[in-house]
Amino acid sequence: MLHPFISTLIRRPHLLIDHLAGYAELIRDEASEAGADFLGRVIAWVMVAVFAVVFLILTGVALMLAMVTTPFHWALVAVPLAVLILMVVALLRARKPSLASHFAEVKAQVDRDAQALRSAT
Repeated sequence: MLHPFISTLIRRPHLLIDHLAGYAELIRDEASEAGADFLGRVIAWVMVAVFAVVFLILTGVALMLAMVTTPFHWALVAVPLAVLILMVVALLRARKPSLASHFAEVKAQVDRDAQALRSAT
């Protein structure tokens, strides 16, 4: 006597193909979400680096201008400070932990399938 799983595969192989296609779609969706999260983090880290360089340049220019001009102007502090604030916002975005566990749905589906196979005996 054959196991119910094997006899079903012999009689209806299209069910296995449909099931594997479902797995492929689920993995594609999960990989797409993981890739989007990764790309967002990379862009945020690049923005942090760009804002840090711009902040250093603007701070150096502001210091040089402050040394040669007699009346101190508030813009010498405000412009580098604005870039520093943008850098901190980008840093917070880059370091934000991911809320979703990647491929958790695939793992759960594999566990459900394994449990269904064990109970089919």
